[in-house]
Amino acid sequence: MAERSLIVRPLEASDRADWERLWDLYLEFYHTSTTPEVRDVYFQRLLGKDPQDFSCLIATLDGRAVGLTHYLFHRHGWKIENVCYLQDLYADPDVRGTGVGRALIEAVYAAADAAGAPSVYWLTQTGNATARLLYDRIAQPTDFMKYQRVTG
Repeated sequence: MAERSLIVRPLEASDRADWERLWDLYLEFYHTSTTPEVRDVYFQRLLGKDPQDFSCLIATLDGRAVGLTHYLFHRHGWKIENVCYLQDLYADPDVRGTGVGRALIEAVYAAADAAGAPSVYWLTQTGNATARLLYDRIAQPTDFMKYQRVTG
């Protein structure tokens, strides 16, 4: 069997259609959606140079976009250096288990190391068993639970 070519690289403006397809599938997985305005602003921010904005990496397998991750560096009250929050991670269902998710996370680890932010963290739903199999191999769970303000 021929070796497949997996590449993880920064998002480019020409990736808009692929990013949008993957982003929509990610949102669908979590039973949510955004408005076209939010999508447009988010994509532009992902391409921007503001260090307070999220960054995006795209995974391609044999030239086809199959995954994405969004991450952000921010200050932390218990550390001098910034920390890295990996907000979104998605791999097409047909490539799960092939190393795409791991490659995306490891690319975020590398970006964090390069930025001097040794701490990388993320959240997932407790029922996301497939992803948690990977996460349990490459990271350590914490005892923290997320709480969110209720409005309305």
